[in-house]
Amino acid sequence: MAEIQRLTEKDFPEVFALSQFAFQYELSAEDRQKKIEETKHHKIWGWMEQGTLAGKLHLHSLSCFLNGEKFAMGGIGNVATWPEYRRRGIVKQLLHHALLDMKENGQTLSFLHPFSFPFYRKYGWELTFTNKHYSLPINQLKKSWNGNGYVRRSKKDIALLDSLYSRFAKNYNGMLVRDERWWQQRVLTGNDQIAVSYNEQGEAGGYLIYHVKNDVLIVEEFVYLSLNAWRLFMQFIANHDSMVEKVEMVVPENDLLPLTIDEPRFPQEVKPYFMARIVDVPEFLKAYPFRFEKGKLPVYLHVEDDFFPDNAGGYRIDGGEIVRTEKPNPDEESIFCTIQQLTVMFLGTRRPLALYAAGLINGSRRAVERLEEILPVRQTYLTDFF
Repeated sequence: MAEIQRLTEKDFPEVFALSQFAFQYELSAEDRQKKIEETKHHKIWGWMEQGTLAGKLHLHSLSCFLNGEKFAMGGIGNVATWPEYRRRGIVKQLLHHALLDMKENGQTLSFLHPFSFPFYRKYGWELTFTNKHYSLPINQLKKSWNGNGYVRRSKKDIALLDSLYSRFAKNYNGMLVRDERWWQQRVLTGNDQIAVSYNEQGEAGGYLIYHVKNDVLIVEEFVYLSLNAWRLFMQFIANHDSMVEKVEMVVPENDLLPLTIDEPRFPQEVKPYFMARIVDVPEFLKAYPFRFEKGKLPVYLHVEDDFFPDNAGGYRIDGGEIVRTEKPNPDEESIFCTIQQLTVMFLGTRRPLALYAAGLINGSRRAVERLEEILPVRQTYLTDFF
């Protein structure tokens, strides 16, 4: 008999065995103990067949920033099945169970890093986060950056780093809200260098987490609260020219570094990263910080969600009021979209008019224009991984 069970610490040997096989790594004794401590905070749903673990899914209870507000989010990771149980719909059942769990716990969003984008699109997740990867010769950063202040290397001061990170993260849609445990287990895990920038008044304005290996300076995380802090770090990175040949970093998709240097020709690659999904459309819309103006006409949405039909149906967005409707408004006043495109629009990955022009949403152009007006404009960005 097959059933979905919540796994506990006694099941960790089976959980780790499946993860190591599926993701092709081996845990040392030291790493295993760290993994135990970390995994204690996961909610793990397992597909059991006659008492044997056939497949599993880990659920992280997280929060993210969306237009400056905090939204509860369920992070899905470590999805795996043993080969002899594959192609039997086990992951599909686990994903549906996870959606029910997240909805019950008020997590209106879900993020995951896919092994396959087409696979997870079938279940309502969509590409939401793309990051830009730079690989540039360090001599292209040689210039006077005109920053006022200084940069100093720092110890692992989580209180300081988190205060800077949280203020930076609010500027983007999707950045995680971190707690001390996340910093310890997920961010500050190696022997990376930490540098903090200060203005002329001695106020911290950002930090850089980085390391140098094989003549390459690799930036792991780059946080800044002002243009001045960014300039101080550009000068700081450039000052490594006697020991490194190249700089590698990951930045938001809208980063403008190429426009600020004399020679903008260097490898720049935009890479798909994480997918996202709205879990509970009614509750998400009620919490969403729209840009309403008095006197504006309402927006009618009709949402398709075949995998999680609780979300399917019509919605009227009228000022601060969200009303569920049984039938869509006449075509000329409504927008028709899937749960995937709804997620992309409301998280800010792509604007409604762009999706309409590409034929990815349908309906009235006037309705799309009204939706365009009430959705805030903010860049998506995600630096964490799970």
